[in-house]
Amino acid sequence: MSLWTSLEPASATVDPGNSTTVRLRLRNTGDIVDEYRFEPVGDLAPWTTVEPQALRLYPGTTGTVELTFAPPRTPDATAGPNPYAVRITPTEHREAVTVPEGNLTITPFTEVRAELVPPTVKGRFRGRPRLAVDNLGNTKVTASLSGSDSGDRLSYDLRPGNVQIEPGRAAFVKATLRPRQIIWFGSKQEQPYSLAVRRSGAEPMQANGTYVQRGFLPGWLATTFGLLLALTIAFVMIWVTYQPRVQTAASEKPQEAGEIVPSPSAPISSPPTAPDDGPGDPPKKPAPKKPAPERPAPEKPEGGGGGGNGEEPEKEKKPAKPTAATAVRKVAALSEGRHICYRAYVAGSGWQKPVCDGAKAGTEGKDKPIKALNFAVSGTKGIAAAGAYVVEGWKKGEKWSSAVDGKDMFIGSTKKADSPLQGFTIQVFDGSVCQNAYVKDKHWLGRICTKDGQWKYGGSPMEQKLRLEAVRFTV
Repeated sequence: MSLWTSLEPASATVDPGNSTTVRLRLRNTGDIVDEYRFEPVGDLAPWTTVEPQALRLYPGTTGTVELTFAPPRTPDATAGPNPYAVRITPTEHREAVTVPEGNLTITPFTEVRAELVPPTVKGRFRGRPRLAVDNLGNTKVTASLSGSDSGDRLSYDLRPGNVQIEPGRAAFVKATLRPRQIIWFGSKQEQPYSLAVRRSGAEPMQANGTYVQRGFLPGWLATTFGLLLALTIAFVMIWVTYQPRVQTAASEKPQEAGEIVPSPSAPISSPPTAPDDGPGDPPKKPAPKKPAPERPAPEKPEGGGGGGNGEEPEKEKKPAKPTAATAVRKVAALSEGRHICYRAYVAGSGWQKPVCDGAKAGTEGKDKPIKALNFAVSGTKGIAAAGAYVVEGWKKGEKWSSAVDGKDMFIGSTKKADSPLQGFTIQVFDGSVCQNAYVKDKHWLGRICTKDGQWKYGGSPMEQKLRLEAVRFTV
């Protein structure tokens, strides 16, 4: 080998979001002039800069190259020791490649974000918000959850009560709020509350929301019921006090002289027969009554239980498969506010069942790409989106798809000949929509939210052309 190398220092430490420099010294131990090219390799290569990228050395001379490491402050910068290497390729002897190796320690950092979805819930007996906890740091986060409010008017049921979140992932906690006193009559009341995310050695993080408690019955109904009850009691009292007495004015008729009063035990004589029409004619007999026409008995259907006229009963129709629209209407009926439901068409498996408000649609690490997505929203005045095909570019003639609240919207294609989705662009018309995409070989890319009424792109970076495998959405 005609090259000597040395890393100074061999091990270095850097904070995410900052940079550090390591010197690479090398000497040409050969007997000819050679030029050396440098290329960083390994997991840290995207964050490594080599300056200069090529160096020309005479025999017996030494040169220096600076390696600058600048890991971003994201979950991708894994905390702890990370090996790195630099491939040195000589121009004259390309087969004599040298790869010096070093070690870079990335310091850990913690960044947690909590958000209530939706921030305002309404109900008479309970409210059911969801708490999204995102780990934006590069180390695992363990936290416990609790709820509180002013006046201790609400009770809290949080499932789960403790969470462990990997870097770049999110946990969704189902919360059930119950008022300690029910409002039977009257208007609605607003109760502010907060859910706290508590971590060891750190200040609790608060996610604030509002629970709007409705009265069981409206106030005007209580007033009306009280008036009706008072009127009923008054009417009953008047009726009991002034109830009229009914007496008969009939008297027994006195018996006149010579009138025969029949005895109660005397038999009643039969009525006299009709007189004859003439001498010698027999008396007329009363005409016999015509019998009522008999109604025909209903005919029994032939075939032992079949329909009339020998026809077979219609077969029961199978219920249609649920879509995102049927799911979002059910969710909106249980809890007011903004909701989004969606389902994925997975290659080789078909349509999955719809999920809502931050749940995962698709698969992770099974190499089953998403070919189409079905969306439906409530409380956002509609939704619009378009599918992205990084390999083929945005398809010619591909337009935005849109739908109003409670209606289905589709992007992508379920045809076997069409390519899977690599990304998407999405927006809602009232409020914002947050998304997190899982692409092949890159895992979850992190939660991204749009500004009110605007759109955002999500999915594979355009230059990498990776297939979309799973998604999460909230509004």
